[in-house]
Amino acid sequence: MRQLTYVGGTRIEWWDVPEPKLQKDGDAIVAPLAVTRCDLDLTIAGGKSGLPGPFALGHETAGRVVDVGAAVRNFVPGDLVIVPFQISCGECASCRRGHTNACTSVPFRSSYGLKPVCGVEYGGALSDLIRVPFADHMLVRQPKGHALSQTAGLADGATDGFSAVANWLKQRPGEEVLVIGGFGQSLSMFAVQAAVSRGARRVVYLDDDPARLAKAKSLGAEVHEAPKGLAMDPIGRFPIVIDAAATDASILLAFRSAEPNGICQRMYGDFNETTPVPLRHMYGVGITFRVSRVNVRADMPECLKHVECGHFHPERVITRRVRFEDAHEAIGDPTIRVAFVRDGVD
Repeated sequence: MRQLTYVGGTRIEWWDVPEPKLQKDGDAIVAPLAVTRCDLDLTIAGGKSGLPGPFALGHETAGRVVDVGAAVRNFVPGDLVIVPFQISCGECASCRRGHTNACTSVPFRSSYGLKPVCGVEYGGALSDLIRVPFADHMLVRQPKGHALSQTAGLADGATDGFSAVANWLKQRPGEEVLVIGGFGQSLSMFAVQAAVSRGARRVVYLDDDPARLAKAKSLGAEVHEAPKGLAMDPIGRFPIVIDAAATDASILLAFRSAEPNGICQRMYGDFNETTPVPLRHMYGVGITFRVSRVNVRADMPECLKHVECGHFHPERVITRRVRFEDAHEAIGDPTIRVAFVRDGVD
């Protein structure tokens, strides 16, 4: 079968690899039909991630079940499903706590399309087929009346951006939200959408890129253009600040933009070993800081409800749609969000 493979540097190729097989009775085989590009995929494609190849690419997908093991009860061949990018069993103590990003039944950080971070090649969404272990737990049924390209992003980025904001707005209903955009191009847009969906009384987007500013404005944010590199004073103080730019400058700006006893959520860690953090300022102001990988399988149901109700629109973040077969050429497109779609699929 075909598998889009990151070879190294900026080299990306379609490889012919063996088809995945059912390994356990609880497995399913899924054919990806719509795949969306994560912000990290763009960094990988540009040779800037530091992750060594070769490995399969792609981890945000919705598709069709083509085979199931004898123990699978909730799904049959032909079902349309969303496949969370993190592998989780749903039964271990970590999963039961909602920490599906750290399932203890599989190697730590087990994920599709990211072999270097977990040491196991689970395959990638930009392949003809993928194997899904723990299928009854892992798979999420595709809602009727919604396009696969709309829901594919829920496998990672859309759920990540939504839950990062929604969880804080549950604690502080109606508060103002500042989103600082940059590296996390689509994550910042999902955060804007989530803040609007969850009823923030004011959503402000700050960035130095005109295209992203325009997209954020179209999604309902009040936008402010920043100087290149975000070297600036805060434009105000906010109870909730989302840093999706992932730079030293952005994290400092985020902390200085948080009001006393405010919240600062960092959407990424860093590609460097250490990051400067102004603890003296944080302590003096009383800032709560969170940085964490998303728990996709645990958080997706709430996010999906907002999609089904028409409050959250991952498809509006997509800025380019291409044929699945052209993924090798389009995965490095610097546009905000790319969807790779099979012929005849919405």
